[in-house]
Amino acid sequence: MHALRGILPVGEYDSLHDDTKHRSVCKSKAKLVLHDGHDEVGMNGKRALALAVLGIAAARGMAQTASTPVTLHVDLTDAPRKLIHATETMTVTPGELTLVYPKWIPGEHAPDGPIDDQAGLVFTCGGGEGTRLDWRRDRLEMFAFHLTVPAGCSTLTIRQDFLATAPATGFSAGASTSENLAILSWNTVVLYPDGMNNADVHMSPSVTLPSGWQFGTALHRTSSPGGEGASYSVSFEPVSLEMLVDSPLLAGKYFKEIPLAPEVSPKHYLDMVADGPEELELPSARIENFSRLVRETGALYQSRHYREYHFLVTLSDSVAHFGLEHHESSDDRIAGKTFIENDRFVLSADLLPHEFTHSWNGKYRRPAGLATPNYQKPMQDDLLWVYEGLTQYFGDVLAARSGLMTPDQFRSMLANTAANLDNWPGRTWRNLQDTADMAQVLYFSGGGWNNWRRGVDFYAEGELIWLDADVTIRKLTNGKKSLNDFAAAFHGLGGNTAPKVVPYTFEDVVAALNSVAPYDWAGFLRQRLESRQAHAPLGGIENGGYKLTYSFMLGPWGDAENGVHETPDFWYSAGLRVNATGEISDVLKDGVADKAGAAPGMKLIAVNGRAFTPAVLRQSLKESKDGGPEPELILQNAGYFRVIKLDYHGGERYPALERVAGTPALLDEIIAPMVQ
Repeated sequence: MHALRGILPVGEYDSLHDDTKHRSVCKSKAKLVLHDGHDEVGMNGKRALALAVLGIAAARGMAQTASTPVTLHVDLTDAPRKLIHATETMTVTPGELTLVYPKWIPGEHAPDGPIDDQAGLVFTCGGGEGTRLDWRRDRLEMFAFHLTVPAGCSTLTIRQDFLATAPATGFSAGASTSENLAILSWNTVVLYPDGMNNADVHMSPSVTLPSGWQFGTALHRTSSPGGEGASYSVSFEPVSLEMLVDSPLLAGKYFKEIPLAPEVSPKHYLDMVADGPEELELPSARIENFSRLVRETGALYQSRHYREYHFLVTLSDSVAHFGLEHHESSDDRIAGKTFIENDRFVLSADLLPHEFTHSWNGKYRRPAGLATPNYQKPMQDDLLWVYEGLTQYFGDVLAARSGLMTPDQFRSMLANTAANLDNWPGRTWRNLQDTADMAQVLYFSGGGWNNWRRGVDFYAEGELIWLDADVTIRKLTNGKKSLNDFAAAFHGLGGNTAPKVVPYTFEDVVAALNSVAPYDWAGFLRQRLESRQAHAPLGGIENGGYKLTYSFMLGPWGDAENGVHETPDFWYSAGLRVNATGEISDVLKDGVADKAGAAPGMKLIAVNGRAFTPAVLRQSLKESKDGGPEPELILQNAGYFRVIKLDYHGGERYPALERVAGTPALLDEIIAPMVQ
């Protein structure tokens, strides 16, 4: 999953997860392959044992075989009105039955399945208007439903709606829709038997779309769209529940699919929907950058773990903006004009590279604590500094290598990341490891005093740690090896494969680093994970030929942020973050504004007697440096006003990386393209 900066063969494949040995089981025709390293055993005599060990022999009133998959039909014709209708049918046997709604969604690292937007839940025996069954929610586990299947009932039909009402701000685990588009996450409209593993629930999905809408998905269709009516239906190949949830569907009236890097196999597609056709008109240079991204990932990871890959991009100001990774696709939701406005594009340039990298780091190679067998088992987030931090690093590096960012923009972005973490007082009491351990809570924190609380900092600080590791390897090996070699060995393990999960532990990461360049990697990582030092780990920058400094100029990244948000970042001068209308979102603990009495949630009304605008505040900072008066602010707080003065004479300060003469420019080497 991506936290936006400044805010924080199907039918032959199933993957199962052994809780004890952290193994991935891949069923392929006549074999059961246990990916604990090397073992392969015959299917006969082992399949029954494996199923028994995994607790799926006969799941409480549920009877399923490969020939009787659960059917799931989703109707998107009401999506413009924020309503998604679903009908699910499964074979059952009489008796007690517990069904569950997916709770822990892969890539979201938290028990945030959007069950609060479930509505209209009805169970009936048979289809149509069959006998309606009573149900009761579990009194402790809110995601579980208990019911009794009566004698003579062999088919259970489940009808439910999903209310796609998530606001267009923040992060939403649910679907998003607008008048002309919808993104369907299948986990929002499915129930499955408690005690069964995702890989062993066989699903037969289909969808009905409004007339004129097109769609993109990694699922393979078995029927072609047709008909002249108000809507049409499409069916897809049967898949496991695991692969269904891993394959969202993007649909809309204004849809465009663009093949990328056509000479590369497997195939890659940029699938886009937007609120209007003009937002789909990408410049040819942008398309070439995305094609270069495909080529650069091949050079970096030396492998691909998908049959084909779809970037599912929603360009809309009416949906929540974020990214979520999948094996064979990514769900990328961004502002409507992102691909056609330069400043917006720069600020989101890392999104597709980040989510694409997750196909290797997070989906294929996955921390053992996140490789859970079903959506009800709690996840352990302690290795998110690898899952997300390493992905943040390679996502940004790949953005630069692909030309999605210029070298200057990359360095400016990195300077802002480093400076923010270097002026983040919460690091003196909460170490980085705790931000990962507590991620399932911290994902939903934020707002005022976040610099004192800390949030999901394992993204940004993880990037600094992995940059440090990359530079360290290059120095240890006199430039003969780098973190590229680690990526090829660790994430390319086994070469090209179908989607599957190969779990890893901290010790596996250390061993892989040692195989590239022997060193005390365990000590290197633990020191940075457990540190409570006031300053950020800047070794990768400082040993990479640069140093963090501050300038009165915004820099490329600051210019882009100012262009989009209409206000620069006053964090490194006045110690506050304020938007164009004066709302203060955060105040630096023990910074200038904090000491003067400002706080998050207040509104900045005036500066030195003039109505506030970002330009007025910038001018007051400049004047105070040149001998003028200290900036005097009028603040409003819940209907009351106060006047404060900022004891500050340093002028404007914005982060920058300054080249250190006479040192190797390793940072520049890192972002140089691998493919010429």
